[in-house]
Amino acid sequence: MGLELYLDLLSQPCRAVYIFARCNNIPFEFKRVELMKGQQRTEEFRKVNVLMKVPALKDGSFTLAESVAILMYLARKFKTPDHWYPSDLQKQARIDEYLSWQQAHIRGKGSKLFISKMLVPLLTGQPLPPEKLEGATEELNVVLNQFEEKFLQDKPFIAGSDISLADLVALVELMQPVASGYDLFAERPKLAEWRRRVEEAVGKQLFQEAHEEILNAKSVTADKIAPELREHFKQQLLKQVN
Repeated sequence: MGLELYLDLLSQPCRAVYIFARCNNIPFEFKRVELMKGQQRTEEFRKVNVLMKVPALKDGSFTLAESVAILMYLARKFKTPDHWYPSDLQKQARIDEYLSWQQAHIRGKGSKLFISKMLVPLLTGQPLPPEKLEGATEELNVVLNQFEEKFLQDKPFIAGSDISLADLVALVELMQPVASGYDLFAERPKLAEWRRRVEEAVGKQLFQEAHEEILNAKSVTADKIAPELREHFKQQLLKQVN
């Protein structure tokens, strides 16, 4: 059996894996797991990933969870160009540094704003109080400043002159609050130029294709979510913004 990737392109890490595989011509079978329908909770999917999360990889009898691990596995197995995860120790460490930092910062704060602006109102029927929305926006702006000052600096990409896994992971995460209606690039020219370079490096058409669904997420209504999951999702999301 060939490589199978279990993905839902509403998910930031899934988009990173999808874009990486496609732009490196890695052959795979796209196994769609629709999160809003609860397909990640089925017994069939649990055989692939008992954690019930996407992305997930199946390569013959080998299965793998966690997007960063999957990206590194694909880079090594398919011997993708060195710039993605360089053999140079210090460039590799720079990528590891960002990937270690981003989970609680770019991902954490970007997801919180997306949840605050889009998902909580969708599931509760009420917008989040303005002060909480402002707080989530400010938290994101703090980590965006850190991203520019610490990781991007005056370089074209995070690890130097070429795109890497770090850039791809960073940009798909930043597109999540954009999908909620917050254009975080509008007043950040350095960040906007970096975004342009990343999109060009992976291919604008591929990048747009991968983000089409999330950028149209405002059209989603609560009835698109499996009824048995609505209350569960609502309680989980409220915990994240309170």
